[in-house]
Amino acid sequence: MGGSPGGREAFAFAREFAAAPPSELRVDQHYLLCSSRGALRLEAHGSVWVLPPARAALIAGGEAIQVALPQPVTTSSVLFDPGFAPQPPAPLTVFDLSPLARALVTECVAWPDADEPLPAYARSLFAALAAVAWRLAEHPSPVTVPAGRSPELRRALTVTDAGLADDLRFEDVAHEVGLAPRSLARRFEDECGATWSAVLRRMRVLRAIERLAADDDSVTAIAHAVGYTSLSAFNAAFRDLTGRTPSQYRATFRP
Repeated sequence: MGGSPGGREAFAFAREFAAAPPSELRVDQHYLLCSSRGALRLEAHGSVWVLPPARAALIAGGEAIQVALPQPVTTSSVLFDPGFAPQPPAPLTVFDLSPLARALVTECVAWPDADEPLPAYARSLFAALAAVAWRLAEHPSPVTVPAGRSPELRRALTVTDAGLADDLRFEDVAHEVGLAPRSLARRFEDECGATWSAVLRRMRVLRAIERLAADDDSVTAIAHAVGYTSLSAFNAAFRDLTGRTPSQYRATFRP
């Protein structure tokens, strides 16, 4: 997914990718990764983010992250030499793109990697994009779920993720992992700072965002697919985390 180091202090490209399992992404440049179709999953430092359209991930140069493609995606990537743009505010930040930032990304994609220096006009575009993106990264997306540190908790999260559409019971997850419910509850509090139920709600919203980006299924169908029998409960959980209803959130995917 990344580009190889080249002669330019900043460059960009757009590509399409098929669905793919997690793989490591690490580049020397600061990396602005944007989705225009489909959603990606990014994991770093014990957290998982979802990256749907109209959002961007700012990844510090040299930072290793895991990228999963649960569905086909179209992305735009902008890479900045560390001597051209300042250090990002965090190793990995996911945030909403403003209309200005989206327009600048579109313009910058016209300037791929090459040996010759950037023309003055293109350099000013990349500099403007860096200024705007770095400011937007100060307000990260709340749509994250913990990745877990211990093998037992990571297994519990995997079991939970696989059963989002079902009537999950915490006791069943604990049995699958091989821990007493009380012991697993302590793992969630220690490693996630939250209860299993709170993490489950976040995971369902994250999956719903991926479904909203993947197809045109109704909000009701998506609510049922991620384990909600009540549309009002789904809307409330979604709005609590994102600040928008599912329909409002989907509308932001389009320019």
